[in-house]
Amino acid sequence: MAAATDQPKRLRAVIEAVLADRPRSGAPGDFTPEQICQIIALACETPPPPLTHWTRKDLVRETIQRGIAPTISATTIGRILKSGRPQAASDPLLAQSQDS
Repeated sequence: MAAATDQPKRLRAVIEAVLADRPRSGAPGDFTPEQICQIIALACETPPPPLTHWTRKDLVRETIQRGIAPTISATTIGRILKSGRPQAASDPLLAQSQDS
């Protein structure tokens, strides 16, 4: 590495190699972050009449119709919506007992 400090191009290559992401196992995601945001935003909209609320099947149909994704399953819609849900506190914060 001492030789790399004498040559700026070589030093830059060494730094880039150290900072670069390493290959990860597993398949890449099927949907981009933008698509996921659009699906969550769609689920937050008021559904068109005669619907009173969104079902997963309705969201699948609307996602494909709007061109957000060419294909998606109701299960995937459920996973996306569940992943965006805020997590509850593991310990109750408000109604704690004062008995000690």
